[in-house]
Amino acid sequence: MRTNLHHRSLDRSPDPLTAVRNLGILAHVDAGKTTVTERILYRTGATHKRGEVHDGTTVTDFDSQERDRGITIFAAAVSCVWDGHRINLIDTPGHVDFSDEVTRSLRVLDGAVAVFDAVAGVEPQSEAVWRQADRHGVPRIAFVNKLDRAGADLDSAVASLRDRLGTVPLVVQLPIGREAGFTGVVDLVRMRALVWGAEGGSYEEGPVPEVLREDAVGRRRLLEEAVAELHPAALEEFCARSSVSDGTLAAALRELTLSGEGVVVLCGSAYRNRGIEPLLEAVVAYLPSPVDVPPVRGESSDGAQERAADPRAPFAALVFKVTSTATGRLTCLRVYSGTVRKGDVVLDMGVRRTERVGRILRVQADRHAETDLAVAGDIVAVVGLKSARAGTTLCAPSAPLVLEPPTAADPVVSVAVEARRNLDANRLAAALARLVEEDPSLVVRTDPETGQTVLSGLGELHLEVAVEKVRRDQGLEVAVGRPQVAYRETVARGVSGLVYRHVKQDGGAGQFAHLVLDVEPLEVTAGSTGDFVFRSTVVGGRVPREYVRAVEAGCRDALAEGPLGGHPVTGLRVTLADGATHSRDSSEMAFRTAGRLGLREALRASAMALLEPVAEVTVTVPDDAVGTVLGDLAARRGRVSGSTARGGTTVVTATVPLAELFGYASRLRSRTQGRGTFTTRPAGYALVPAAVSRTLLTR
Repeated sequence: MRTNLHHRSLDRSPDPLTAVRNLGILAHVDAGKTTVTERILYRTGATHKRGEVHDGTTVTDFDSQERDRGITIFAAAVSCVWDGHRINLIDTPGHVDFSDEVTRSLRVLDGAVAVFDAVAGVEPQSEAVWRQADRHGVPRIAFVNKLDRAGADLDSAVASLRDRLGTVPLVVQLPIGREAGFTGVVDLVRMRALVWGAEGGSYEEGPVPEVLREDAVGRRRLLEEAVAELHPAALEEFCARSSVSDGTLAAALRELTLSGEGVVVLCGSAYRNRGIEPLLEAVVAYLPSPVDVPPVRGESSDGAQERAADPRAPFAALVFKVTSTATGRLTCLRVYSGTVRKGDVVLDMGVRRTERVGRILRVQADRHAETDLAVAGDIVAVVGLKSARAGTTLCAPSAPLVLEPPTAADPVVSVAVEARRNLDANRLAAALARLVEEDPSLVVRTDPETGQTVLSGLGELHLEVAVEKVRRDQGLEVAVGRPQVAYRETVARGVSGLVYRHVKQDGGAGQFAHLVLDVEPLEVTAGSTGDFVFRSTVVGGRVPREYVRAVEAGCRDALAEGPLGGHPVTGLRVTLADGATHSRDSSEMAFRTAGRLGLREALRASAMALLEPVAEVTVTVPDDAVGTVLGDLAARRGRVSGSTARGGTTVVTATVPLAELFGYASRLRSRTQGRGTFTTRPAGYALVPAAVSRTLLTR
């Protein structure tokens, strides 16, 4: 037997770019991703003590609220070295209320490790972050964690990957032992056994145990067949030799991972420190380096442009996180091309202003190590930038470029906030402005009717954390109103042939625009946004093209406030059926004004309906409390879509209006004696029942 090799210095790598891995750790709440991150840092020598979530000693969950709540709230970047490769890790939140942090992180990552619970398999939020990674085209490998738990089953977890995620799992390991007896894995690629001691530590490598040999050979055969179906070179070798060599199999697994056609699946128990080294080996072997991903695309004055990951190319970087600390403002960024040095002047494309980079830091969660430069492929933080925001492009002043920013999710929940003391009003405004700067998914506005300051976010917990951050960091006493959800209005029955004439004559050039509008509900089909569609059927040039565009812009202006309650309007199609112009008084401004006022009049003439945000709720409760929980969901206007029995517990899935979920956590605890848990994820908007709508509109 021999012990595995430990990490070596990064300096031995012949090509620094090929020796970099930028990856995120993705998972549902409590799947163990923070523990996986902690064990990676420990095994690579980046830390010398194993951090534990339950003890509040983790490196990445360093915020006081994260330690109090035992969950990841803010994405945290760390860096370590393994086998001559620098691994830049971002530990992302698993709670749905902080999914925007995941989106911003995925935008700057090259690969990801998706962590799944060996008992629960694919859970709602793990499915959500998987879909987010799909949209960003991020290659992934899967790590089935907690194999030492009672009820852990690798095959069931893999089946849920196949069924719920629609992916092709390529299982490269076989567990040695079950549940509490889990001690190691069989590496099916190299047909070897890796066994850890009672305290974890390094594995010992040896032959496959005789009791598992037949099973291991069968699973290796299944792996070869699955790979041969997807990879031409592996198929050719399989047909010629009825098997696939270790080298061909490893190369095929890498190519399938990079293309997204298959997902390599490993297993282990991060808490017991078992399975981490093979996971690191898989990260190095299968996930891409910066040179393996396509060049980043951006817009310049010369049109679309690509920038390869080349340290000698013009500098271009994307800001994905801004953090205010006691020592200053940290701007976290991913360098896509070129090199930036301490003291360099960079162009902030958000405000079109140059700024000087004061310091460059390698980030280790809340600790930092200063460095002189950062090159293409690096994820670092810089000090000295005053105006950069998340999504801003930084570039060389001589080669301007705008990279596509990550999109911020629309807020769905709002609360009114105010300082308890009038003297603190200005301090509260400054604190809220800093919050929005750090988290673009938060929105602060002043209600024009009440004059209240309204804070909006992605969920009740999201807002609770934001307000608590203001209280703790600024020492402010803040009063918070009851949460309110973001309603929408839609067209239930439209109007046809509505004529609107905009005529204004007050001396000099006047304004004239004549429109005929048709308004109808928009049928939402697969792949459509279901928001707003504008089209023109005007013939004969009666309305010039530039005026048609102005009418569309005016109609979009009118969508900001609907006739029912001033909520944004969605789900409609507007057709410009006819129109007329005046040779002297018509202009784009006149037609834009006519579009805005004409659509408002058309909406008042239409039958409108109210929409409310709904969430898919997954409730896990003991079997003896199912009836009580189902009754409570029904009282909250929930529609149960399924239930599954799982070892003494029942998992109930339902769609519930978001407004009915406020305070549900405490109600569920009281009805299940603290044994029930639930998770939510956004499920779009649904029509509000007429009786409820009348109540809401008369408030």
